[in-house]
Amino acid sequence: MEPALRDGDWLLALPLRRSPRVGEVVLARDPRAPERLLLKRVAAVGDGRCTLLGDRPEASTDSRQFGPVPLGDVVARAVFRYAPLGRLGKLRDRD
Repeated sequence: MEPALRDGDWLLALPLRRSPRVGEVVLARDPRAPERLLLKRVAAVGDGRCTLLGDRPEASTDSRQFGPVPLGDVVARAVFRYAPLGRLGKLRDRD
């Protein structure tokens, strides 16, 4: 799968006031270092937790290593890329 995001992309993220949905790109607290945020795609939601995966599994540290994260640790949803200008646009959800 081609990654939705690249190094150098600048994103607008909005606070998440509901449960995340499968396919959304979200910001979540890193369970290994809660002061850091991870940018990952939601792969599954259930039992008060969600599974987060990177778009490039061979190069991603995600729920395959640290397990599902509590829904309360998902803090925002990435909605729009505003830089670079050649990649400007709304982020699409994948299912």
